[in-house]
Amino acid sequence: MPVVVAIDGPAGSGKSSVSKEVAKRLGFGFLDTGAAYRALAWHVQASGIETDDAASVVSSLASFDYRIGTDPTGYSVHVGDVDVTAAIRDPAISAVVSRVARVPEVRTHLIELFRGLMAAEPRPGVVVEGRDITTVVAPDAPVRILLTASPEVRAARRSAELVGSATAAVGDELRRRDEADSKVVDFMTAADGVTTVDSTELDFEQTVEAVIEVIRFTQPVTD
Repeated sequence: MPVVVAIDGPAGSGKSSVSKEVAKRLGFGFLDTGAAYRALAWHVQASGIETDDAASVVSSLASFDYRIGTDPTGYSVHVGDVDVTAAIRDPAISAVVSRVARVPEVRTHLIELFRGLMAAEPRPGVVVEGRDITTVVAPDAPVRILLTASPEVRAARRSAELVGSATAAVGDELRRRDEADSKVVDFMTAADGVTTVDSTELDFEQTVEAVIEVIRFTQPVTD
């Protein structure tokens, strides 16, 4: 079983970019769990199902043929034969993914999928990032981290990624996502045994180093 590094955090905290870089430097795999929820939202819409129709969303799981790579240097996301790597990042998917993610049966199904991917990871370790990784998906992981930052900093970082997006508008969108997702999981408070890394005053490189330091302190690894 590979060493599992579980990383939680709110939207815009840098979970994906930081986790991916940490995985690269340590020679670990990288698992973006949020991509599965986004892919399911895409699948639901492509199937002509309303994302608010929980029963139909659950039924759609039977035809949800999901595949994702764990190579941190570049991976693709597929639903059936369709490459949805870019499509799942569309703002239209971001706007509805919380409706799909809050369905309990969906979370149960995907959590088992994540655990299977973690167990099958061929590299020495795997960095798994998302919303409830440290408490639900991998509560027994030897390394568990809550990566966070102030709402203002998160909004500024996210707006910098989106050309033409005003920080205020992005901040409102982040708050809406946090509020919707927090009804399902608590990803803003570190659970017992979880180390908080607050990147409000840190740049990207400093944040990556802070996370690696936690990993090395908790679970000695070589890169």
